[in-house]
Amino acid sequence: MLDTGVADRLTSAGEEFRELEARLADPATHADPATLRTVSQRYRELEPLVAAWTTYRGRADDLDAARELLAGATSPDDRELAETEIAEADADLVRLEAELRELLLPRDPNAGRAVIMEIRGAEGGEEANLFARDLYDMYVAYAGVHRWKVETLSLDPSDLGGVNQVTFVVRGDDAWQHLKFEGGPHRVQRVPVTESQGRVHTSSATVAVLPEVDEVEVSIDDRDLEIDVYRSSGAGGQHVNTTDSAVRITHIPSGIVVTMQDERSQLQNRARAMQVLRARLYERAQRERDAELSEERRSQLGGGGRSEKIRTYNYKESRVTDHRIGVTVYRLDDVLGGQLDLVVEPLLHDERARQLADSSS
Repeated sequence: MLDTGVADRLTSAGEEFRELEARLADPATHADPATLRTVSQRYRELEPLVAAWTTYRGRADDLDAARELLAGATSPDDRELAETEIAEADADLVRLEAELRELLLPRDPNAGRAVIMEIRGAEGGEEANLFARDLYDMYVAYAGVHRWKVETLSLDPSDLGGVNQVTFVVRGDDAWQHLKFEGGPHRVQRVPVTESQGRVHTSSATVAVLPEVDEVEVSIDDRDLEIDVYRSSGAGGQHVNTTDSAVRITHIPSGIVVTMQDERSQLQNRARAMQVLRARLYERAQRERDAELSEERRSQLGGGGRSEKIRTYNYKESRVTDHRIGVTVYRLDDVLGGQLDLVVEPLLHDERARQLADSSS
């Protein structure tokens, strides 16, 4: 059975849920978009917890009633009925208790947000750029498996069909939950297409993972921005290459620079650059507020060197190894084809296990 402290937390959550329900019915809440978003988000967070708590209490009442029935049973049939109900209620309560403890774990502040991902070739020259393209294709395929939507914001192709850098957004209710583990240097071990002697090389690409944020969440003073426009140099047709549509935005206080040139319109490129800039500033603020997240992010970005890898993709052995939890799967083609949950699910289980251990200590 749940201890008093956990039961008190659940009761408080139920009271907060009812208060939020009343606020959502108040026209004043709907008149303020920021308040409505905050209240709605918290309501959605508490909804499964309150539903499970309601079910738990109902089954606890059923258990008490069955025990009373057993105590007063005068026939074998009544006793059998009561004993069956007691066994079923006990099993349900054990299951619901585990569910409630998991639902009470601290919620990731970025859960439910869209994800901005940036991939760039790091160490290994053109082979690193080709691997960066493979990773991009992998994430697009992974999004397809989960029916998430992908919007490519910027893609800078390399000479042999790879990418120097690509920035894209993934939208889906649980996209952040699954993609947040992807930030950091990824290492590939294979024979490059540029290698004539068939020797295995080690190259790397770096993945950055950022939560998308709204304009109201990150205030940016226009006076802090240095905006340059210039002629696009990449693919995109004659119109793109003959107009000053490319945009480079420098956020002077932080030194963050974002460049966009894929769209034909200077206005569209500026909007996309601001979208990425807000995400980077938001992520930086999170790091500054949370020392643990800061340490995690530093390990994510690293320098793209071979020694700072989070995952290795070995083509000869058809092997994918995640070095953070020591998980290895010998299904490289499946992983690259979008079955990334083969690696991500163990990471999710490890995260939950650590959180549950911390909550019970």
